[in-house]
Amino acid sequence: MSTEPDRPVEDLDALHQRVWAELARACADRHHEWRLPVLASVDAQGLPQARTVVLRQADAAAGELAWNTDRRSPKAAQLRARPDAVLVFWSRRLSWQLRATLRVEVLDTGPRVEAAWQRVAAGRTAHDYLAADPPGTVLASGSPAPLADPAAAHHLAVLVGRVQALDWLELHREEGPRRARLAPGGAGCWLVP
Repeated sequence: MSTEPDRPVEDLDALHQRVWAELARACADRHHEWRLPVLASVDAQGLPQARTVVLRQADAAAGELAWNTDRRSPKAAQLRARPDAVLVFWSRRLSWQLRATLRVEVLDTGPRVEAAWQRVAAGRTAHDYLAADPPGTVLASGSPAPLADPAAAHHLAVLVGRVQALDWLELHREEGPRRARLAPGGAGCWLVP
């Protein structure tokens, strides 16, 4: 398989559609390189925090990207206090980097959370959201984490990022780099890389 993009995209509207199509594919295809973006936010001390998340939903019409977390996690607390964040995606196959500037809402109740829980509950990661202790709890040296209680209420939250802007960068071997800013609704402009 070639590591070069399929073909250069010249039109900003076509690029906007292609970016959202790739984001949607990443939610459905476990092997898509954009499935595991890096989420960057700021903690209570003003320090940057970055971690890999699993992209679960991409809704072009709503301009939303969504992923799951434990509602008790430091990540959820950080985003409740400071909802501005960035998701960074890289695809070697496309030679594309995408930075999505987001305003994140932490949903820990409601139909969207329960629908996400129904998808997670039957899988192998369900125990992550049933653990008695929150993520990051200190364990005794060398001891395994306590087993999750399958009868316990889940702690799953859905993080919904409303896209404020997309910064797209293509690193094309023959034609050189190209960069564009894509705004919600398809507006955008080409940028100096």
